[in-house]
Amino acid sequence: MAVITKFVVVREGVEKMTFTSKKEADAYDKMLDIADQLTPFVANSELELDDNVCEKLAFYMAQNKDELFSLLKGVAPSAAKTAKKSPKKAETKK
Repeated sequence: MAVITKFVVVREGVEKMTFTSKKEADAYDKMLDIADQLTPFVANSELELDDNVCEKLAFYMAQNKDELFSLLKGVAPSAAKTAKKSPKKAETKK
């Protein structure tokens, strides 16, 4: 018989997601916190978006926060992705 530990992220009494590691569950919970904070920010824009669209947009931005932060810092999208994908090679001296 196997014993399996599960970490469940619960919001307002509703199970959102189940994870096998605490680290993943905490990261998802933090992402949901960010989305919750972004929702009113998006809703207060002059775009006149419906509440459902505001929530989806906030969730998308929270899921992609690293790329969004890079864009807000002025880093070009292609440069940000390239920097993540290609690790720096050690220079060799001749």
